[in-house]
Amino acid sequence: MIRIYQQTIIVSPEVIDGNGHVNNTIYLHWMQDAAIAHSSANGWPPERYQEAKAGWFARSHYLEYLRPAFVSDQLMIRTWVSGFARTRSIRQYQIDRCQTVIFQARTEWVYFDFNRQRPDRPPCNLVESFEVVTDIERN
Repeated sequence: MIRIYQQTIIVSPEVIDGNGHVNNTIYLHWMQDAAIAHSSANGWPPERYQEAKAGWFARSHYLEYLRPAFVSDQLMIRTWVSGFARTRSIRQYQIDRCQTVIFQARTEWVYFDFNRQRPDRPPCNLVESFEVVTDIERN
């Protein structure tokens, strides 16, 4: 079980906006990619959710942009699950450049049953695949 998932991102020229830094919407893509990678690493790839006819949908995001990122920057994105409650889960994210936090975020996810078209409790084996992390060391 991977408690805190992390991956390196090298900022490519395609994600730079007219202000000369990473476009704000790109962070959401990075968050989603990291969440999927973390879930997959813990035994829940997209195909497994499809077989279960269920999956996670974002209910809300809280994003905090602390410093800009620029082309060729090497960034470290971290994500972890900080809680489960009935049909919901909270996932947190942090992006660092040179051990300085430049972005942090939180998403509330809702587990959704595709057949019944409504929120549902995630199965116990899914919840047990993730260690809840309530606090990490911040730089």
